[in-house]
Amino acid sequence: LQSVGFTFPGQTEFFADAFGVEDFGMLLTGERLTVGLATIHEPLRAVPTLLTPEKIIRISRLTAAFLSRRGIIRPRIALAGLNPHAGENGAFGDEERTIISPALDILRADGNATYTGPAVPDAIFREAALGAHDAVIAMYHDQGLIPLKLLDFDTAVNVTLGLPKPRTSPDHGTAYGIAGRDIADPSSMIAAIRLACELAG
Repeated sequence: LQSVGFTFPGQTEFFADAFGVEDFGMLLTGERLTVGLATIHEPLRAVPTLLTPEKIIRISRLTAAFLSRRGIIRPRIALAGLNPHAGENGAFGDEERTIISPALDILRADGNATYTGPAVPDAIFREAALGAHDAVIAMYHDQGLIPLKLLDFDTAVNVTLGLPKPRTSPDHGTAYGIAGRDIADPSSMIAAIRLACELAG
């Protein structure tokens, strides 16, 4: 799409623009993990300057609403730290103190979900996969997608939150390299269609 003039970094941003929605987010959900992204398709070097309490609050609230819609009462949502060891009290960065913790203070006053963090990124996804959390908020794209695709590649679904209509897709790309060879696994597409039907019901 980029080669023919598609100007959006991804379909999340495209559909938000098409529907005229400003309060939107990207979430992926599978059998073992659900992950919301505080920043989406951004260069890694830009993430610390783009990450804000407002973005974290927005995706956290959208994620809580998504989980509630799926029947989870007062969902348990963990916010991952940005830095190694969640900053280790400032030794490896201070975004946990200056950006993530202020967002948590506001979120904890909501009352419709339980929020924890800033959590050590290399441990929180395992905890969530074992059932301790209903979702994790990742601070950047690959922080969330690597553990999700490792555990749920065949069943994970990409969901655009905040739209007036359900929008889902498989969690993987187009795979042009295997097009027309009758070897593609449709599992993620099937999961995406099923989730869209559930959300539309």
